Amino acid sequence: MNNDFYNAVEKRRSYYGITKETVVADERIKEVVEHAVMHTPSAFNSQSTRIIILLNKQHDRLWDITKESLRKIVPEDQFSSTEEKINSFKNGYGTILYFEDNSVIESLQNQFSLYKDNFPVWAQQSNGMHQYVIWTALEIEGFGVSLQHYNELIESDVKKEWSVPENWKLIAQMPFGKPSSAPGEKNYNPIEERVKLFE
Repeated sequence: MNNDFYNAVEKRRSYYGITKETVVADERIKEVVEHAVMHTPSAFNSQSTRIIILLNKQHDRLWDITKESLRKIVPEDQFSSTEEKINSFKNGYGTILYFEDNSVIESLQNQFSLYKDNFPVWAQQSNGMHQYVIWTALEIEGFGVSLQHYNELIESDVKKEWSVPENWKLIAQMPFGKPSSAPGEKNYNPIEERVKLFE
């Protein structure tokens, strides 16, 4: 990684204008994701997060599935704006799919019954950390990235299309590509309302 951590955290944003151009080799994308998965923490070292990387036509297929799923539920007279939004994600180079392996979570629940209600929560927290690390790392590499959630709508079709194990639960979708426009301005609430220090 060739960037200062604090600067990378500050510069990470949601990019909705992306193109099908890549900025690094596919192998580098895989390396970035593998590094994040290897080193992002999880409760009880459960390592329950699972990742699928979709590039090129596989990426396009995901957003075609999403579009057709939405077509079934969005009124026809409102569909053009929905289609435009989905096409903006499809315009990218790839998508990262985030899952949680429920078999790992259930095993921990059986081993440590005292904490059984916490394991699904902790798994979500770890998945979020994976999302953040990969998001930030991809932007360091020069990609524009955003995070989407069409989970319940597309999960069944995604599992069929890519032979995803049934015990993997879809959590999020992360389209990325070469930025074609700058992210919007970000507004910040007063920091003193968000952070408290007691000495």
